[in-house]
Amino acid sequence: MIAVTGANGQLGRLVLAHLADITDQPIRALVRTPAKAKELESDRISVVRADYNDPTSLPDALNGVSRLLLISGAEVGNRTAQHAAVLSAAKDAGVSFIVYTSLLNTPASSLVLAEEHKDTERLLTESGIEHVILRNGWYLENFEGKIAAALEHGAVVGASGEGMFSAAARNDYAEAAARVLAGEDLSTRILELGGQPGFSLAALAAELSGQAGRTIPYQNLGEQDYAGVLKTAGLPEGFAKALADADRGAAEGELFNPSTQLEDLLNRKTKPLAEFIAETLAELKSSAA
Repeated sequence: MIAVTGANGQLGRLVLAHLADITDQPIRALVRTPAKAKELESDRISVVRADYNDPTSLPDALNGVSRLLLISGAEVGNRTAQHAAVLSAAKDAGVSFIVYTSLLNTPASSLVLAEEHKDTERLLTESGIEHVILRNGWYLENFEGKIAAALEHGAVVGASGEGMFSAAARNDYAEAAARVLAGEDLSTRILELGGQPGFSLAALAAELSGQAGRTIPYQNLGEQDYAGVLKTAGLPEGFAKALADADRGAAEGELFNPSTQLEDLLNRKTKPLAEFIAETLAELKSSAA
């Protein structure tokens, strides 16, 4: 049996859909609140409670599972303990193969968001369980808010300088995870995944300008100033600092990797930046109508 943690999240739901298409194995969707995920159930997919913050929920949830996708938790600061609890329960349950969603260039990364991924990668190695680490790059969807703000204020604002992002659509990463999880290669390995080609925020601004029909420049700020802009826009202080720190890391090359492993897994190109911007503009226009 295949199981997916965080299955009611944006990435998890997409992974479930791809798994249902590519494998005949039974699938177990592990969620914090099953009552909120009833629509995930089907003749192929069962929904079971598994709360990262409640280790007692994990043994039953993982009973009978042979392959597990551990989608990294969203509670920055608590993720190492959460992931450790899942890995401990998985080992006790006899899970033989684990796929984990990590962060691009984790070992060399200085991003605040990388620390708990480093911890989890170490725990996976220590577990002795065969595993694949999917070091995912930035999601294209992370730029949706930046595009909306740029249209409103007339500039793309960030702190990444000329740094490049190897970004791909959430659905690209989800399909890759499903393919690895259901695939024949159950060996331990690490995959650096990101969209190609990479792009800078200046390139994003140029593409946005062309599609919007007006000049929208890129305005580069210092890390602290950018965090302040994000906080003023309504983001919680901790999240604003994490995003500004990510831009700082991007300026230093930490969110770029020339690897084509994502496209190799998908056997196709990842979603282009231009297509993503066109879709985002259409969605913004539709929501404003």
